[in-house]
Amino acid sequence: MFNLKNDWQKHLEQEFKKNYYKTLINTLKTEYKTKSIYPAKDKVFNALNITSYKNVKVVIIGQDPYHQKGQAHGLSFSVEKGVKTPPSLKNIYKELSSDLGCFIPNNGNLNKWAKQGVLLINSVLTVQDSNPNIHKNLGWQNFTLKVIKQLNKKEQPIVFMLWGANAKAYKKYIDKTKHYILTSTHPSPLSAYRGFFGCKHFSKANEFLTNNNQQPIDWQIENI
Repeated sequence: MFNLKNDWQKHLEQEFKKNYYKTLINTLKTEYKTKSIYPAKDKVFNALNITSYKNVKVVIIGQDPYHQKGQAHGLSFSVEKGVKTPPSLKNIYKELSSDLGCFIPNNGNLNKWAKQGVLLINSVLTVQDSNPNIHKNLGWQNFTLKVIKQLNKKEQPIVFMLWGANAKAYKKYIDKTKHYILTSTHPSPLSAYRGFFGCKHFSKANEFLTNNNQQPIDWQIENI
C-alpha cells in the first residue's frame, strides 16, 4: 500500500513483516475506501522517501498529520503550497527569525528542509478528516519508534529536536553520548511561550553539524 523508494526499505523491511504492521495496513485500506484520510496514500511515507536514511542530519518529530483537507503531505509541521501556514509553524518561523534572522515566508512548505537531511516525521502518520490523533492506537508509534531506533544506530551524529511531551517520549531511545538532543515545549500557541521561543534550536543544530564536519542546514524557506 505504501512504498519506500530508498535505503529506508532495507532498514525497515523486518518491520513490514510484523503482525501489528499488517493489521495497521489492513485497517487503513478500509479507511481510505470509506473515509477521508490524510495525507493521500502516496504521501504517507513522504518524510522517509524525501530524506533517505543515509542523508538524515536532523530529526523533527510531530504528533500526527494536519486533519483538514489539502493540508497534510507527509512532512511534520509542513503543508502543501498554497495552504495557509498553521499556527505552530508560524511560531517555528518566529523562532527562526529571532534565532537566525530568517524572514517569515508566505508559505508553509518545508520540502527544502527535508531535501537537506531534516527528517520531518510524525509519530502517527495518518489521520481522519477533522479527527486529530484518532489513529494514535493503530500502531504507528511502533513504526516510528523503529525509525528512531534505526537512526540511533547511525555512526554519524544526528540532531534530534524534541518539542513537547509526545516527541520527548523518544528521548530514552537516543544515545545522547553520540547524538545531540534538543528539547523544549511544543511550538503550538498553547505552549510556545513556555520554552519554545528563545530555545535557539536552529542555530544550535547548525553549530553542532559544523563541529561534526557536516553541512549546516539552510533553514530559510523562500517565498512563492
